[in-house]
Amino acid sequence: MRIAVWHDLPSGGGKRALHDQVRGLLARGHDIESWCTSTADQEFLPLGDLVVEHIVDLDTIEPGSWRAAVGRLSGGATQTLARLRAMDEHSRRCASEIDDRGFDVVLAGSSGPLAVTGLAVYLNTPSVLYLQEPFRPLYEAAPTLPWPALPKSDSFRISAVRRRLFNEVQVRALRVQAREELKGVRAYDRVLANSFFSRESMLRAYGVEAAVCYLGVDTDRYRDHHLPRKRVVVGIGAFFPHKRVEVVIEAVARIGAPRPSLVWIGNSARQSYLEDLERLAERRNVAFTPLVAASHDDVVRLLNEASVLAYAPRLEPFGFAPLEAGACGLPVVAKAEGGVRETVIDGETGFLVVDDADLTGALQRVLDDEALARRMGATSRRIVESTWSLSQATDRLESHLLQVVEKKSQWQR
Repeated sequence: MRIAVWHDLPSGGGKRALHDQVRGLLARGHDIESWCTSTADQEFLPLGDLVVEHIVDLDTIEPGSWRAAVGRLSGGATQTLARLRAMDEHSRRCASEIDDRGFDVVLAGSSGPLAVTGLAVYLNTPSVLYLQEPFRPLYEAAPTLPWPALPKSDSFRISAVRRRLFNEVQVRALRVQAREELKGVRAYDRVLANSFFSRESMLRAYGVEAAVCYLGVDTDRYRDHHLPRKRVVVGIGAFFPHKRVEVVIEAVARIGAPRPSLVWIGNSARQSYLEDLERLAERRNVAFTPLVAASHDDVVRLLNEASVLAYAPRLEPFGFAPLEAGACGLPVVAKAEGGVRETVIDGETGFLVVDDADLTGALQRVLDDEALARRMGATSRRIVESTWSLSQATDRLESHLLQVVEKKSQWQR
């Protein structure tokens, strides 16, 4: 097949997934070109190293400009609307270029700030959207939903009036974004989800029936080197609040002597949050080592030296970390939320816990029972190889792309 790829992804799991998908499809002999925005991350696993990539300009609001000042006055509403207009223009241009080149199918990834764009609205080429998750701030309480209007205030102070005005403007902008996102996702011939959890999230948010197409892990790169295991807990995830690193720090702090150290690997960080974590670890007497943008070799080494992976993000749609750990023969202790319930088998490849407080006991159990840890690690490696390899993930994706192309061909005949 001739496949066009589109994305607007930052560094992280979504970009890693797309990079692996393109690499796997290339190995099957497919002809691929990529389109992306000028704001997409070009440093982390660039697709341009694999295929010809067309970087198409996306208008942005520069910090310090008059547009940014207006955006602040509107509580970010004008920036949201400007972003939607710019993405619409970008999508029109990319769709035209893709259609003109006669591709068989388009594989579209997500947009970091918008999740779903209007690309498929303008495409004539058959299209498949691999969506990691809906735009969560629109549909999830984090900690509250953005939709409810402020209660009426008896106060006529300028500050109260301004808050109400900002709220009205912000909600209207978010309604436009939600409308455009819904229009965009329904324009695709097929939508693919990374887990049953994500499929259900899309059904709730959009009313679309996505198909589950599980991702995979490179079992040649992530492997068990049978190194001596240290009394170390390792975590993986960007240093942002939804990854809930502080929950793991607290769990480790409750482990009795000898208390393990905690090493956390993140591809990016919010500096203020990272500083808060370091202060918390110091207060709780936890030896905490944060590693930002560690090399792949360092990640594999740490997964081979640690005794257990701790994983407690908020509603993670899939999460590569438990599978990467499993490929390295490392048991996982995870919060039973989101897609992790589909990748960790409770009692066999690790432990799933319902309450944050239960993380401590599960971690201690793995740390104190070497035979259990070895058994779980061996089982994890075996299951990743048999179910979650990149080759199997490519099989799944390739099958969906071929079905969409064939269905379109039959319709045209």
